Amino acid sequence: MKRVLVVFGTRPEAIKLAPVIHRLRDCGDAVALTVCSTGQHREMLDDTMRALALTADLDLRLMQAAQHPTDLLGRLMLALRPVLEDVRPDVILAQGDTTTVMASALAGFLAGVTVGHVEAGLRTRDKRSPFPEEINRRVAGVTADLHFTPTARARDALLGEGVPEENVYVTGNTVVDALQWIRRRVAENPPGDDLDLQGRRLVLVTAHRRESFGGPFRELCEALREIAERFEDVELVYPVHLNPNVQKPVREILGDCRRVRLIEPLPYDTFVTLLVRAYLVLTDSGGIQEEAPALGKPVLVLREKTERPEAVAAGVVRLVGTNRERIVAEASRLLSDASAYAAMAREVNVYGDGRAGERIVEVVTQGRMFTAPFEPSV
Repeated sequence: MKRVLVVFGTRPEAIKLAPVIHRLRDCGDAVALTVCSTGQHREMLDDTMRALALTADLDLRLMQAAQHPTDLLGRLMLALRPVLEDVRPDVILAQGDTTTVMASALAGFLAGVTVGHVEAGLRTRDKRSPFPEEINRRVAGVTADLHFTPTARARDALLGEGVPEENVYVTGNTVVDALQWIRRRVAENPPGDDLDLQGRRLVLVTAHRRESFGGPFRELCEALREIAERFEDVELVYPVHLNPNVQKPVREILGDCRRVRLIEPLPYDTFVTLLVRAYLVLTDSGGIQEEAPALGKPVLVLREKTERPEAVAAGVVRLVGTNRERIVAEASRLLSDASAYAAMAREVNVYGDGRAGERIVEVVTQGRMFTAPFEPSV
C-alpha cells in the first residue's frame, strides 16, 4: 500500500488537484490517501471544494485576516511537521506556486518524504513577476523529486535547471481534467448564474495580482471603466477577490459604472458557466489563461509577463499589461473587428487533454513512466 498525502490551501490548488485526488480514491486499497487543507484561503476554498465533491481529512485552518506571506509560511511549516509525522507518507503531492506548495515541498524534503510537484516547471525568470509565486514554484522545483509538468516547455525549463530527465513527466495540466469534469456536471445540472445580460456581450474579468497593487491596479480599473462606457452592447462581469487591496480600488472606480457588474467570488461550477457564456476574457489569473483557450475564448492577460506562453504562441492569448491605453485598445479591437476576434476565438489543446490526473497517479502508484505523455494540438 502506498501512503500518499495531498496538500492544498487555495481555490486554484483545489481545482487542479481534484482530478488527482479522485483518481487516487479510485485506487482503493492500493493507496492510503490523506487529503490535507491548509486553509490558506477560506470562503472561496470551501465553495470550490463543494463544487468539486472534495473533502479534506485534515483542515489546518491557517488563514488569518491580512496575512503576510512570511507569517503564513511560518505557520504552515509548524503545522505541516506533525501532519507528516502522523501520516508518514511515502509521497507528498502539492500543486502550483502558492505559499502552501512551497511549505509542503520544504516540509516534505526535511522529513525525507518523496515530493511530487504538480504543475512544475512554469517560469518567467523574474522573481518579482508574478510575486511571490515565481519564487514559490522555484523552491518547490528545487526540493521536488517528481516533477509533473503541464507542457514540454515546462519540462525543458526544468532540464535546463539540472533536474534529471527521468524525474520529469509531461502530463498536461490537471485544470483541463477539472474543466471537462465540471462542464459535464454543469450540463447535467446547471447551477444558474442569475445574469440577465439583455442581449449584451459578456466580458468576464478577474484581476487580483499582488504585484499590480497600487497605481497599476487603479489604471487597470480605469481601463475597465472606459471599455464599459465605450461599448453599449457589452457588460463586464467581475467576481471581485476578497483582498482589501483589490476591493477598495474596484469599488471606488467601478462601483457606480453602468454595465459593470461587481459580484462576489463564485463557486467553480458557476464560474465555468460564466466562462462558457463569455465573449471575451480579461484576466491576470494563471488558471484562466489555461481554461479559456480550451473553450475557444480570447484572453487578454493583464500582466507584463506570463509563465504560460504556449497559448500566446498559439495566438489565442495576448499580454496587455496594466496600461490603461493598451488594455482599452486591445479590447476595443476584439470587440469591434470580427476578423481579429475570430482569429483568437479558437479552441486549442495546448495545456491538456483531460488525462493529466491519470498520468500523475500512474507514476505515483506504479513508480514508472506513463506510456503516453501529453501532446498538444492547435
